[in-house]
Amino acid sequence: MLTSRDIAKMLDHSTLQPFLTEKDIRHGCEVAIKYGTATVCARPQDMEIVVPMLNGTGVLPCTVIGFPHGAHTMEIKAMEAARALEDGCRELDMVINIGAVKEGKYDRVLEEIRDVKSVCGSHILKVIVETCFLTEEEKIQLCHVVTDSGADYIKTSTGFGGGGATFEDVKLFAEHIGPGVKIKAAGGIASMEDAERFIELGASRLGTSRIVKLVKGEM
Repeated sequence: MLTSRDIAKMLDHSTLQPFLTEKDIRHGCEVAIKYGTATVCARPQDMEIVVPMLNGTGVLPCTVIGFPHGAHTMEIKAMEAARALEDGCRELDMVINIGAVKEGKYDRVLEEIRDVKSVCGSHILKVIVETCFLTEEEKIQLCHVVTDSGADYIKTSTGFGGGGATFEDVKLFAEHIGPGVKIKAAGGIASMEDAERFIELGASRLGTSRIVKLVKGEM
């Protein structure tokens, strides 16, 4: 049975809200370090705070690309990725072009993911597909696209799209992703029970800011 500390190690501690101050970001890093989360996922501008604070702690700096709408051009997404790595970031969560998916332009989506992954190299790339906007068939197609792209994770949600992770979506991903692709459930995870259920269904990373508070209370 997973302990609270086990679950903490699977968390990307999110500090992405637009209103957060430097003080908030520093506090988020302190909490992540104390409870041993996998990463702190912060806004690109915050890498100058996050990277030095996390250095040597075992918690990795993570940021977002094309966030939150995914409508940046492919060139800009690749530039964002390159800058993030230059700034010391070690994991990237990119939002795909959701409009392209709705038009059935999966080749375009595949190309932009591959472009960003080519910049990432050995660093982990998580692909946010924003499931709340997608049909079941589109979710299945994106499992194939992410698998073919060479990305490391398929991720459910930004947390800013009006809907978050669901058990049904994580189960669907687990049934359709290829070998080597992992699942990140993000958005709306409100309890330890939710976290445990997502892990049982196949998620190996969880994105949230709320779970840390619950883990904190149980350690």
